[in-house]
Amino acid sequence: MSERKVLNKYYPPDFDPSKIPRRRGPKNRQQVVRLMAPFSMRCNTCGEYVYKGKKFNARKETVDGEDYYGIKIFRFYIKCPLCSAEITFKTDPKNTDYAAEHGASRNFEPWREVAVDEEEDRLAKLEEEENNPMKTLENRTMDSKREMDIMDALQDVRARNARHERLVKGVSGDPDTLLARLEMRRRTSASCSRCSPRARAA
Repeated sequence: MSERKVLNKYYPPDFDPSKIPRRRGPKNRQQVVRLMAPFSMRCNTCGEYVYKGKKFNARKETVDGEDYYGIKIFRFYIKCPLCSAEITFKTDPKNTDYAAEHGASRNFEPWREVAVDEEEDRLAKLEEEENNPMKTLENRTMDSKREMDIMDALQDVRARNARHERLVKGVSGDPDTLLARLEMRRRTSASCSRCSPRARAA
């Protein structure tokens, strides 16, 4: 029974590896891989939603004639779970993402729109600063004011933390000293209540 676990196989003395015929496969052969859907999408044929993370047995191939600075681009073929229509998507190394290609449309993702809007705002601001030197000065002034406000807030937080730490150290000191202080406060408050006008009238 232990023979099935052996990793090295027996080769007879007359074994010649050059006599083994070489397989000539197609240059861009497809491989079967197991993958998860990289984004949520909707099938164009039946309208079924395929959510991110759903597992598929997919076919993978290298895209001919396309690369990004020497990085290969791969195409994946999956089937819709409901209608078995073919869905294809590619890797997108430029944006470190995947791009829907055929058979399904990618669902709307609001965080992607926010990132695009922020990038557009930044580019518009840079373009405006190039054309208008006064705008550049205003933006620098606003940035320095914002930095000073942040530094002031940070200084306040540090001062508050230092004050809190001193209080905690004072309270959590020697228990005997703490009890003595409390007893002294109680006595002084009791003696003050005797000196009050009501106490004298009684």
